[in-house]
Amino acid sequence: MNRTLVSAAAVTSGALLALHTPSPAQASGAAAFHATSHPVVFVHGYSGDGSNWNTMADRFTADGWPASHLSRWSYDWRQSNATTAGQLSAEIDRLLAATGADQVDIVSHSMGGLSSRHYLKNLGGTSKVDAWVSLGGPNHGTDSANSCFDTSCTEMRTGSGFLTALNSGDETPGSSRYATWWSPCDAVINPDSSVSLSGAVNTRTACLGHSALLTDATVYAQTRDRINS
Repeated sequence: MNRTLVSAAAVTSGALLALHTPSPAQASGAAAFHATSHPVVFVHGYSGDGSNWNTMADRFTADGWPASHLSRWSYDWRQSNATTAGQLSAEIDRLLAATGADQVDIVSHSMGGLSSRHYLKNLGGTSKVDAWVSLGGPNHGTDSANSCFDTSCTEMRTGSGFLTALNSGDETPGSSRYATWWSPCDAVINPDSSVSLSGAVNTRTACLGHSALLTDATVYAQTRDRINS
């Protein structure tokens, strides 16, 4: 959910929250790639593509992740998030076969959290995903989606059939480890509380814009240490 919804937000203007914003210097010691680290699949948001992850992927590379273990995946963001989830399943199977790993970690931004959650909940993904991360995800809907009309966007509206089904029952099913990051200054996700999920580790960031969640050094360090723990 990048350029289009940012513009829409400018025009139109319960989970437990773990409120902490440690600096990169407070890394947990899980920084370096090691034998039990997993490949990472990055899932972009509305109007985005795999290049949105260049800064974060480069940081993972600098911390030891092989390029073969980092998938900056692109998909047609206009289609239903359920359709995207099926395509994500194929990409994850491809990455597992290519690397010989038994599980992956998913790092998603914005709308990318919805298709990847659908994969975990409905397509057997919990057996193949160790850690799932949502950066600024509209997990319970956002007012910004009221001004766009692609199938994927209407699914992000508060109370949509897609979100109602996705959030029914257990919001964080299976043994996968779930974590979200939300910013009090994110003008695209309204309300801020939409991001947090019951059963996840939910973290408040510093005052960051929606796209800045992709490039902020502190968010990167926390994400890296969370998935690599």
